[in-house]
This record gives sequence, C-alpha cells and structure tokens, in this order.
Amino acid sequence: MQIRTFKYIIPFIFFAGAIHSFKSSGWTVWIPMMIAWIFIPLLELLLRPDPANMGAAEEELARKNPVYDLFLYIIVALQYTALYFYLSGMKADILSWQDALGRTAVMGLLCGTFGINVGHELGHRVNPWEQSLAKALLLTSLYMHFFTEHNKGHHKRVATPDDPSSARYNEPLYLFFFRTIIFSYTSAWHIANAETRKKGKPAISLYNEMIQFTLIQTGFLLLIYFFFGPMVLLYFMAAALIGILLLETVNYIEHYGLQRRLTGDGKYERAMPSHSWNSDHILGRIFLFELSRHSDHHYMASRKYQVLRHHDDAPQMPTGYPGMMLLSLVPPAWFYVMNRRIKKMQDTTSLH
Repeated sequence: MQIRTFKYIIPFIFFAGAIHSFKSSGWTVWIPMMIAWIFIPLLELLLRPDPANMGAAEEELARKNPVYDLFLYIIVALQYTALYFYLSGMKADILSWQDALGRTAVMGLLCGTFGINVGHELGHRVNPWEQSLAKALLLTSLYMHFFTEHNKGHHKRVATPDDPSSARYNEPLYLFFFRTIIFSYTSAWHIANAETRKKGKPAISLYNEMIQFTLIQTGFLLLIYFFFGPMVLLYFMAAALIGILLLETVNYIEHYGLQRRLTGDGKYERAMPSHSWNSDHILGRIFLFELSRHSDHHYMASRKYQVLRHHDDAPQMPTGYPGMMLLSLVPPAWFYVMNRRIKKMQDTTSLH
C-alpha cells in the first residue's frame, strides 16, 4: 500500500484513543481532546501547507483505488463500536463529573469528526448503499436532515444570503449557531416536502424523507433509553450536540464573508473555488479526509476526497481547520485575522 493511501489510516488513532477514554478515568480520558485541540493546531502552525496536486495518471489511479472507500466503510463500524463502549461505560461506571464530561467530549469529537464529516463524504456518493451508510453515521449525531439540506440546499445556495450555512461578514460564531441550526433544519423540511409532492405523494406521509429521519432518530433515542437509561440518554444527547456544534463551526469557517455575485438574470454566478476558504495544511487534511480542500469540493462536489485539488485562486486560511475553529471561538480575534484577508482579496479583485 502506498504512503499516499496509508496516511488515511492515521485518523483511526482517534478511535483507539476514544475506546481508551471510555474505559479509563483521570487525565488520560482527555488525551483525544489534547491531540485534536492542542497537538494538531500547534503542529500546523509550524508545518508548511502542501498545495501540490496529483498528476492526471496518479489521480485516476487514486480515484479507482477501492481502499480509499474501504476506510470510510470501516469508520461506520468503528463509530458504532465506539458509541457502544461510550454508552456501556457511562451506564456501568461510577464517574466523577470530570470523567463524565471528558468521555462525553470525546464522543462528541467522534460525532463531529467521523459521524458527520465522513457521513458528509459518503452522502455525496450516488450509490444508494453508500448513501445509507452516510445516514447511519449522521444518526450518531441526530443530524440526519444534514443529508437533505446539505446536498440539495447548501450546495445550491452556498455563499449567498439565502444559505443558512454560509457565515456572513462580521457575523459572530455564536449568532451563526442559532441561524444555521434553526434554518438548516427548516430548509430540510421545505426541500423534503417539495420532493415528496413532486413524486405525487402527500407531504405528511412516510414517503417524506424528513419524516423517515424523524422516526428513525426517535426510535434510536428510545433504544438508548430502554437499554442504558435516562441519564445515559442525556449524556448521549450532549455528545451529539457537541458533534453538531463542531460541524457548524466548520461551516462557519468554510465560507465566512464570501459572496457570489448576482448575474444579469437575477441568479447567482456558479460556485467557484473563490467562494470557499481552503486549507492545504496536511494534518487537518488527513484527519478530516481532505475536507479542508473545501474550495474544490464545492467546485466539483462529486470528486472523491482522495483526489480533491488545490486551486490557486481559492482563498487560503492561515492555518488548518482545528486552529481556525479555535480562532473562531474568539470573535474579535477571528474578525481581526479574517476581515483583513477579505479586504485584501477585495482590493486584489478591484485591481483586475
């Protein structure tokens, strides 16, 4: 197996660390969080980004290599394995509040990094089986409507005022949370209702994808309640919320302050690489399965993660996703760094 392929095994260390966290107590519970939010951001400040793209022949080989897909399929099984260990441990062990918080934070990290992120990758596939795996991963964060809204809403409306998942200029992260969570959910209902009616079926019926998701998630919560009890159910819901907030923080940093222009016919120009913030920092790319090459993802949504490309005209983040997510938690610092970059982009564009 080539190094280029092998590197995507590295994120699997989070599963090993999570299982250890779910069986331990004390400071070691927090090891995955330390890696994600201290070790990786610090390293990415020191390591240079890698903008290199594959050659045409290399890209074709990578695109057809089934090992890249196998990694994603394995993650589905590992995600549910980790969730079982988390729920079992929360039920069986007598925990201090610090240990309970640490384990829940680690589970939340898995929900965001693997449950939603890998679910996002699989959700863009056209194979119904892979789409089912995507929905199974999104279920672990109680965010199945993301499948509907992201693919059929966000990708059409990205970097426009109509998109709840695109952060506006000078919009703080914490206000963005409310706007994107509420309106992405309502958007998913509008999309699902319209699609159901288009098929000649009533919107309030089992043909409606959102009603299906609601029933599945309700059943999932009832199963956890029945087998693990009400307290563990609350812990799981807290972990799912952490996963959701991680996703929405990523949404925030990916399109902050970028806008597509209106064309003469009242429509928006096509989404181009310049409408998404990009990061070529290698650790973030590996651990998030190339999500940080986001400009190419929106330019060509069908492109698999292993062959996403760097574009010279894509706006670049100063560091990787983990570091940028931390920066976004402090709005004055975020505005200071990112608004200057947006102003510089606008000045460069005006010169041309």
